[in-house]
Amino acid sequence: MMTTEREPLLKVSHLKTYFYTEESVLKAVDDISFQINQGELVGIVGESGSGKSVTSLSLMRLIESPGEIVSGEINFASKDLLKCSEKEMEHIRGNDLEMIFQESLTSLNPVLTVGRQISETIRTHQNVSKEAAYKRSIELLKQVKIPRPEEVYRSFPHTLSGGMRQRVMIAIALSCQPKLLIADEPTTALDVSIQAQVLKLIKELAQSVNVAVLLITHDLGVIAEMVDRVLVMYGGKIVETADVYTLFDEPKHPYTKGLLKSMLPFERDEDSLYSIKGHVPRPEQMPKGCKFHPRCEFAMDICRKQEPDLIQLNEAENVRCWLYEEKK
Repeated sequence: MMTTEREPLLKVSHLKTYFYTEESVLKAVDDISFQINQGELVGIVGESGSGKSVTSLSLMRLIESPGEIVSGEINFASKDLLKCSEKEMEHIRGNDLEMIFQESLTSLNPVLTVGRQISETIRTHQNVSKEAAYKRSIELLKQVKIPRPEEVYRSFPHTLSGGMRQRVMIAIALSCQPKLLIADEPTTALDVSIQAQVLKLIKELAQSVNVAVLLITHDLGVIAEMVDRVLVMYGGKIVETADVYTLFDEPKHPYTKGLLKSMLPFERDEDSLYSIKGHVPRPEQMPKGCKFHPRCEFAMDICRKQEPDLIQLNEAENVRCWLYEEKK
């Protein structure tokens, strides 16, 4: 599944997004770098508070006050998004860069029909007639496997199930044939069986039209099924990167190992379920040194005093841990 021959589509360099309060500066995303290639499926995984969603909103330039993208570069399709005007960003968001949010009911306009919302998105970004937009909308509803598309076109969002609404959101996101689709916990509010259907749909559509996908999730099971490559985040930083097979077979960072041990195999008794001790610290309470050391069973003195760099182990693997410093 690794696709190193593809051209880079997105290259993020030393991105920092901070939130300012009267008491402190909250470093939600703290100097992260990564890239996504054309047509590649990449996952960002981590517990709540790791910085995943702030990363996705930063890429879309949707950070609101008191948040601010402090520094870094977001090169997308040969253009630095941090240097674009808001008008340019509106064009890019509608055409080349799209996002599916967690909760479809709050993302869709409750007073407009599904069809109007899809059609208006198409007509806003493409010079087509109402009739052409209607035909394209019906095609999209069929593409995301919605039954009775003409009826759904005339429906209001609240009359549809959660799974159907999320399919509508995917249709809207794909309406202008984006180059990169960001999916932020796209199945959080759905039943397990519907989750599987929606995720399968995203993967199939991405592969059929060669759209790159950045999937944000806390669920390693979803990561295993969906992506080529994984970024593990903790405390606003990337602590490990690897292709999906290597990550599951040979995880390097103690945090990644803990996440994998926390997964519940079918044969395991729930009473014996492993969990990483403690919790992700609040941004204003980040410890010195390695952000993970208070929860790490391998912590050494240096972990408490100095933060490790992200070390490249080989062409495909990176890890931020003092246990691997000698391999730098």
